[in-house]
Amino acid sequence: DRRDARRAATALTLASLLAIAGFTVLGSVFEYPQILDEPTADVLALFREHQSTVTAWFAVLALGSALLAPAGIWLGRIAGGSLGRWIAGLGIAAAVVQVVGLQRWVTLVPGIAEDALDPAQRGDAEDRFELFHTVLGQVVGETLGYAFTAAFTVLVVVALRRTVLPAWLTVTGYAAAGLIATGVVIPVLEPAGLTNFAGYVVWCLWLVAVSVVLVRASRRTPVVGDVRGL
Repeated sequence: DRRDARRAATALTLASLLAIAGFTVLGSVFEYPQILDEPTADVLALFREHQSTVTAWFAVLALGSALLAPAGIWLGRIAGGSLGRWIAGLGIAAAVVQVVGLQRWVTLVPGIAEDALDPAQRGDAEDRFELFHTVLGQVVGETLGYAFTAAFTVLVVVALRRTVLPAWLTVTGYAAAGLIATGVVIPVLEPAGLTNFAGYVVWCLWLVAVSVVLVRASRRTPVVGDVRGL
């Protein structure tokens, strides 16, 4: 339990810091995510202008998202039982769908952006970008990512709230999960984008706070007793 707690804390902290750094740099250099509301030609033009930086930092975001998988596995071991298996499964699922959504900026968009420079291929290139943005970005990376991340967060709170999480972190975790979940309705309710963004800001800070609590608890007593009855 103590080893798993320290490993989970490390993974959660890195995931949070990489997400904060990635979104900060991409927001500054690439105007992300607001740039996605602009015409496809403008998105690709700005991408080409900062291609090396943009692809590198999307890779950083993908790495941060991938860390939810090992974090989920270690937190699942701490929780134990069926609850632990659900935590591990949702952590892996959240990691996979977000990596699938983000990797397009590293593996697919560079070729599309280059093809768009050729007038004969421009229309097809822009159509491909919009298709990948819809399927890999909005459906897989965002909608499924929001749902799995919110569910993962709720189960982590349930597993830890009776043993190591103080009341304020319990409430904050539930609030962050609820705000993140509002992202599922962004396609039909645009203002949900603001609540979803706020949820991720709170969630990143919550991950760091939970990591601190786990490390402190690992130095004192076993982190979680038998929570299989929850």
